Amino acid sequence: MTRILVSDSLSQDGLAILEADGAFKVDYEPSITPEDLLRRIGDYDAVVVRSRSKITGDVLKNARNLKVIGRAGVGLDNVDVNTATKMGIIAMNTPGGNTISTAEHTMSMLLALARSIPKAHHSMQEGRWDKKMFTGIELLGKVLGIIGLGRIGIEVAKRCQSFGMRVIGHDPYISPEVMLKIGVEMLPLEQLVQIADFITVHTPLKPETKGIIGREQFQKMKKVACVINCARGGIIDEAALIEAVEQGTIAGAALDVYEAEPLPSDHPFRKSDRFVLTPHLAASTTEAQHNVAIEIARQVVDVLKGREIRNAVNAPSIDPEILQQLRPYLNLAERIGKFQTQFADSRVTKITVKYSGAVLDYPVAPLTTAVVKGFLEPISDSTVNYVNAMSYAQERGLEVVESKTTTQYQYTNLITVEAQMENGKINSVSGTLFAPTTPRIVIINDKHFDATPEGILIVIENNDVPGIIGSVGTLLGEHRINIGQLTWGRTDHSQDAMTVINVDEDVSPKILEKIGKLPNIKSAKMIKI
Repeated sequence: MTRILVSDSLSQDGLAILEADGAFKVDYEPSITPEDLLRRIGDYDAVVVRSRSKITGDVLKNARNLKVIGRAGVGLDNVDVNTATKMGIIAMNTPGGNTISTAEHTMSMLLALARSIPKAHHSMQEGRWDKKMFTGIELLGKVLGIIGLGRIGIEVAKRCQSFGMRVIGHDPYISPEVMLKIGVEMLPLEQLVQIADFITVHTPLKPETKGIIGREQFQKMKKVACVINCARGGIIDEAALIEAVEQGTIAGAALDVYEAEPLPSDHPFRKSDRFVLTPHLAASTTEAQHNVAIEIARQVVDVLKGREIRNAVNAPSIDPEILQQLRPYLNLAERIGKFQTQFADSRVTKITVKYSGAVLDYPVAPLTTAVVKGFLEPISDSTVNYVNAMSYAQERGLEVVESKTTTQYQYTNLITVEAQMENGKINSVSGTLFAPTTPRIVIINDKHFDATPEGILIVIENNDVPGIIGSVGTLLGEHRINIGQLTWGRTDHSQDAMTVINVDEDVSPKILEKIGKLPNIKSAKMIKI
């Protein structure tokens, strides 16, 4: 019999769906230890988790029968999705399940700061009546700065607009037209931090957003400013925040998430009444937990019964047999999308996906979705999957066009993604499968390559003159960065050229800057796939 392990707490309504027709044996063990999970996971066809259980690579190595992992929530930080994908295990979540609860929690934190509610409550509990000590401020007419205008950011904007606040925002990946439509004034981050009375962050935690609010930004804020983080710990530099609050650079902060969780008992945040703290509660509402439990249960049942796949982060909604054949192309398409996001030097307004050759034997709509999913993942504040990728693109004002051609190229199959940018430039990247499961990037703009789209890449635009590879290789060697693979292409002799290098370690901005300053180098970018 098909077996399902529920290894975290789940509402009874969700469990009832899993057990409804007796087709599955459901083991509900919300307190299972990591050791027992590792030992027993091989007995199950599906596992349902929330945030407590960790489905690591080691766990998955023992998961010989596992077909699907269901996360009752938005994030999949506790699931090794890459390993699951390699093993053909579907990983799915419930996107949007905590959108409203997180937006409302953000509002609760904002109001608690504005009216000193925690301090006043503590005073009352101690038997005092310190009415004159807790004069608050009204939100009417105040300026709210939102960093990250995904679904949660937009919901926060709506609520603050109803309070009569002026809402300004920063999100380099959303078009001005979309911002105008939702009534948010788009500003550079430097201006936003200077103008806002309250600043709330709603971005994913990625290298480019880690510490996006730090010492430099705090120094530019108003002394009455307050910051709020209900997104991910680390987006706000905690050390810089403590310093800014203690020195009176800003008025206070409200935090629901932290770099280390649980927050240590002796953490400086706990020692100041200018911080409002909650223990990662943004998604903890009865409604949110009820809704995600029901949704993930339905999704898991559908997969196990061979029906539609929904909300999978590593598989589209498609017939399982066709999916198996299409998976290598999906992998290639997603990687090209990720490459294009990081290769662009201006906001991308339009993506055109072109197909030719053997890939036309399959439905290409899921491949276009895979391109968009890959493109949006590095810049989105929410989980992007095959269900929501196209709607996210529409929300961000990103036009997506799909085309097919019977023109024969030198490759038996080819996927080409053109990214049209706000500055008028167009980047074109083409990929193919050299073997049934071996993806390659073979054309970037008008230059031909044999580049492996995996791991960390350095993409260098340079003049076609002798010594480029030697000078770059020497510099990387001096910084103990190992080269795994190197390929290059050029337009014509002595004209423009491009070098793509796979390296084994992250390349810091300082090293990239040094590469860019080498003779005859025009630009150097790091791309992570």
